[in-house]
Amino acid sequence: MKDLRFSKNSEIDTLLHDILDRVQSFAEEQMEHIEKLNEIGAALSAESQLERLLEQILIQAKRFTFADGGTLYLMADDEAHLSFTVVQTDSLGIKMGGTQGAITWPELPLYLEDGSENRQMVAAMAALSGEIVNIPDVYKAQGFNFEGTRKFDASTGYRSTSMLVIPMKNHDGEVIGVCQLLNRIDPITGQVSPFSRADERTAKSLASQAAVAISNTRLINDLRNLLESFIDSIAAAIDAKSPYTGGHVRKVAEITMLTARALSDAKEGRYRDVRYSFDEMNQLRISALMHDVGKITTPEYVVDKATKLETIVDRIELIKTRYEVLRAEAEIACLKAGNTPKAQETLRETLNAYEEEMAFLEAANIGGEFMADEKIERLKAIAARTWRCGDQRRPLLDEDEIKNLSIRKGTLTEAEREVINDHAAMSLKMLEALPFPKKLRRVPEIAANHHEKLNGKGYPRGLSAEDLTLESRILALADIFEALTAADRPYKEAKRMSEVMKIIGFMVKDEELDGELVEFFFKNGLHLAYGAENLKPEQMDLPPAAAQSDTPA
Repeated sequence: MKDLRFSKNSEIDTLLHDILDRVQSFAEEQMEHIEKLNEIGAALSAESQLERLLEQILIQAKRFTFADGGTLYLMADDEAHLSFTVVQTDSLGIKMGGTQGAITWPELPLYLEDGSENRQMVAAMAALSGEIVNIPDVYKAQGFNFEGTRKFDASTGYRSTSMLVIPMKNHDGEVIGVCQLLNRIDPITGQVSPFSRADERTAKSLASQAAVAISNTRLINDLRNLLESFIDSIAAAIDAKSPYTGGHVRKVAEITMLTARALSDAKEGRYRDVRYSFDEMNQLRISALMHDVGKITTPEYVVDKATKLETIVDRIELIKTRYEVLRAEAEIACLKAGNTPKAQETLRETLNAYEEEMAFLEAANIGGEFMADEKIERLKAIAARTWRCGDQRRPLLDEDEIKNLSIRKGTLTEAEREVINDHAAMSLKMLEALPFPKKLRRVPEIAANHHEKLNGKGYPRGLSAEDLTLESRILALADIFEALTAADRPYKEAKRMSEVMKIIGFMVKDEELDGELVEFFFKNGLHLAYGAENLKPEQMDLPPAAAQSDTPA
C-alpha cells in the first residue's frame, strides 16, 4: 500500500498511518489464518487412518479457537444416535478415543422414546438443526440438559463455562458428526471467555474441511473393506468348491507374509536392502490370497481328484463289481465241472489271481507310487480279461480306465493336468479385468506367476528368471512348500520336513526355484516357525539346529 502523507495536518497523517497499519496487520493475520486452515485441510485430507484423522480434527479445532477441551461425535449407522469418538481436556490431561482406543460410553440419542427430537442435549440439537450453538456459560443456559456436564465438573473439580457446538456437514449437506468445544482460554488474560463470532467462522470452516476428510477416509475404508470382502467371498467360494484348495490359499498367504516380513527385517546378506512398506505388504498378501482364483473355473473332480479313476465317483468300485462277476463265473464253472478236487484247486487259483489283480489295481489307482514299465504291462494284461455284461462279454477295463490307471505319477492325466495348469492363466485373466487401485496394481502379475520357473519352463507364460520379481519368487516358494507339507490332500500323504527340503533342493538344482531365497527361508527357520503352528508333530523330523543348517543346495 502507498503511504499517504498530509503535510498540513500531522495529526490526521498519524491517525491514517495507524489505521493503515492496523488494517495491514489484520489482513496479514487473516491471510496467515487462511493459510493455516488450508494447510490443516491438506493435512486432514492426506490422513488415511480414521482414528488419527478424528483426533487431529479435534486437536486443530481446539487450537484455532483456543478451547481447553472438546468432544468429537460421529453419526451412528442408524442415523439416530451420535457416537463418542474423541474426548480431550487439556487442563485435566484427559485424552480418550482416537489413537487412545475406542470410547465405550453410551451413544447420544437424537430422538426421545416418543419419537420426538432430542433438543435437550446440545450436541443432538446441533446435529438435528444443522446450526452452530454458541453458549457463553452452560450453567446459565436455558432449554438444555447439562446434567452430565455438571456431574463431570463435580467429579473432577472442573468448571465448564463457554461451549461452541458445530455440526459437520459433508458435500451433500448431510450432518455426519458434531464437534463440541469447551472453555475458550483467552490467549492474553488466560481466563475462560465466550467463543467469538470469529471462532464460529473458523470452527465452521474447519468443520467443513473435516467433514470432507472424514467422508473421503470413510469412502477409502469402505472401498478397502469391499475389496477385502470380495477376496473373502472368493476364498469362501473356493472353499465350497474344494476345502483342500481353500485351506491351501490361506496357508500360502501365511507363508508368503512370514517370508516377506523376514526379508524386510534382514540386516545383512543379499536381502539387507529389502524393506517392504505397509502397502507393499498388503499388495503381496492380496496376491497370495488371490493366486488360485482361477480354480473357480476348474471342475471339482479335477481339483480334488484323489485317485486315478475318480470322476464324480471312484470307478474302482465298478471294477470291483466286475471282479465279483468273474468270481461268480469261476464258481459256476467249478460246479459245472462236478466240484471235483481238481476243479476246486482251479477255482482257488483263479480266485487268488483275481484277488491279487484287484489289490494291484487298487494300489495303482491311489497314484502313490511311480508306474514303471512292468506295471504298465501287467495292467494291459489284466485289461485283456473279459467279463459278462448281460448277453455280451466286454473288456475288464475300458480305454479311459486303462489311460487313467497308466498315469505314471500322481492321479491326473495330461489333459486333466492341463486343465489344472490353466487356472494360473485364468487367474491372470480374471485379475487383469479388475480395476485394482495404484497401490495394488501388481496383484495380477504376482498372483499369476506362482507357477512360473526360473528356467522358463513354468506356466502360464513361460517367463524366465529376468522376468520374475522377488515377490513372484516368494509366492512360488510358498505355494510349493505348502503343497508339499499339506496333510489335508485326499490324493497324497503329507511329507516330512526332511523330504520337503530334499525335493525343494532338487527344484533349486533344476532352476525352478530361487536358490538364495530358499537358503534364506531355511536358514532363518521359517519352515520351523510355520511347521510349529500348522504341521503334525511327526512331520517335523529334523532337530531345529540341523534344520536350520541343512539347507538345500
